[in-house]
Amino acid sequence: MRVVSVISTKGGVGKTTVTANLGGLLADAGLRVLFIDLDSQPTLSSYYPLRTEAPGGTYELIALSDTAPDRVISQTAHPNLDVVISNDHAGQLPQLLLNAPDGRFRLAQLLSNLSDYDLILIDTQGARSITLEMAVLASDYALSPITPELLSAREFVRGTVGLLRDLEALSQFTHLSVPPVSVLVNRLDETADARGIHQTLAEMFAAGEQGVTVMQSTIRAGVAFRQAASAGLPAHQFEPRKPAGRKSPSAADQVKAMARELNPEWQPLIDAMVSTTAMQGGCHDECH
Repeated sequence: MRVVSVISTKGGVGKTTVTANLGGLLADAGLRVLFIDLDSQPTLSSYYPLRTEAPGGTYELIALSDTAPDRVISQTAHPNLDVVISNDHAGQLPQLLLNAPDGRFRLAQLLSNLSDYDLILIDTQGARSITLEMAVLASDYALSPITPELLSAREFVRGTVGLLRDLEALSQFTHLSVPPVSVLVNRLDETADARGIHQTLAEMFAAGEQGVTVMQSTIRAGVAFRQAASAGLPAHQFEPRKPAGRKSPSAADQVKAMARELNPEWQPLIDAMVSTTAMQGGCHDECH
């Protein structure tokens, strides 16, 4: 079982979209995938239609340490893809964790009881919090989307890298460790400024400095990911092929490249995938 948290101390960088599409792709590739939605704005919980909804969610999982699948795990309409929905509507979990001696370490302990899954993907809040710290410490890898803007890059260095440094000091007193972090430039456009920020970040964290690697693969700016979300579909199903006349790769190729780079062990599964499309047809409408 692999655990990947999708993290950023800045909101609006596309964490939920990245989580949903990475999980959708790998579920189609044959992995059994579980989403855990730790965001107080629970977009991931409703990203895909649910086939069956459990009575509980993240509150019961974390506050009550309840890992019974029938009580906390909902099934999406997509095969191999389940979700622990965000249901801490009163915002009680952060205070509960702050007051608990195992607060930052609780999720890591609980996930050992969910070993039926090949991959657990954790979506997090776009601000520093104890729930974000808990997610990082429970993970084997962390994936941090960043938009190609100067303020976003500065916040990553100040906020996310600062968080990792603080957790590194804390982890010395536990059996847990801070996972390596892969930075994914999201919504990349064709401007020189955007490409320059990508290059600057890559140089800043060359050779995995500070446990951070800037990915070569990117997610391009475009409408396909937004339209796929509106249709309740993974982007690789919604846009499996590059539309005629467009330079940027298809949404499917972008998500596949991200997944291969994040974990090369997934490459054979991805390469073996039979191309599927939404509604048993090709690209939707004119393929954007």
